[in-house]
Amino acid sequence: MTVMNKIRVLVIDDSASVRQAMTAILSADPQIEVIAAAADPFAAARYMQAEVPDVITLDVEMPRMDGITFLRRLMAQCPVPVVMCSSLVEEGSDTLLQALEAGAVDVILKPRVGVADHLAEAHLMIRETVKGAARARLGARRTARGADAPAQKLSADAVLPPPTGRAMSKTTEMVVCIGASTGGTEALREVLEELPANSPGIVIVQHMPESFTRAFARRLDGLCQVDVKEAEDGDTVMRGRVLIAPGGLRHTMLERQGARYVVSVKEGPLVSRHRPSVDVLFRSAARNAGANAVGIIMTGMGDDGARGLLEMKTAGARTFAQDEETSVVFGMPKEAIARGAADRVVPLGRIARELLQATAR
Repeated sequence: MTVMNKIRVLVIDDSASVRQAMTAILSADPQIEVIAAAADPFAAARYMQAEVPDVITLDVEMPRMDGITFLRRLMAQCPVPVVMCSSLVEEGSDTLLQALEAGAVDVILKPRVGVADHLAEAHLMIRETVKGAARARLGARRTARGADAPAQKLSADAVLPPPTGRAMSKTTEMVVCIGASTGGTEALREVLEELPANSPGIVIVQHMPESFTRAFARRLDGLCQVDVKEAEDGDTVMRGRVLIAPGGLRHTMLERQGARYVVSVKEGPLVSRHRPSVDVLFRSAARNAGANAVGIIMTGMGDDGARGLLEMKTAGARTFAQDEETSVVFGMPKEAIARGAADRVVPLGRIARELLQATAR
């Protein structure tokens, strides 16, 4: 990528140490250029008069003007892909969800001290999130609603062996597995709000930071007829329940116990540069559910889930991919479609209907 094609980033944070850390992390990627680092939204506005960035990383809590207020004004006057950046975890998750509703495309946690491997993974995630934001189509959501990288990119083989044949077919229920990333929080809300209370059991991997998924599940639970919770090891996948894979250090997998399904939440390495990984969830569904499953891949950057969706299809599952027009980032669905993994390509507004039709018995 040439210098002229670099992703231009504006960092906004009231902490000088965070501005310095974020600048160093992002600048270490040859595809990213930090054009400025501002201490507050007022300073950021002055920078933007001279040059509008491709992506903004925005702190939540700042003096003079908080990040949410600035975000709303920015979206109304000069829409730019914004990644909210905060040290808040559980106690600030509701605020970060408000940011996503206001127009932010993703959320990251500020760099924090940790063991070398975890710190390197955090740096990688920050860079990849910014790259995903740069590819975001801000109009898609409006239409829908009205250290260096590891040398090896691990596949789901690092967690589960490939499917060896058809899964046991007889069961009393169908199960749905969904994967999403950038733009997925609001897209998932739209899908789940349309589902009736007796919908088939659903397991979701949405790429998001550690502890953020609990607040996300709690928010959806208050909006939807189905029950939504953050998945815990051993949770039963049942009709009327949606399980959100917890972010952080663990993968979420589907397992079979007799005629029912449960989730297994286990530690493991990054797969397709993510944890939890959509590929891991989809592979587990291919191995343990086969034709009793439906796989859906939605908006997001990269290729996590593309290989796993193909494995689900090969195992007999019905598979769907979100279309380009309604995807904030048409990365994950595009890769799945290119591999021939999707039976159907559908717009966001039809995913709930397709899901229910595919699981009807």
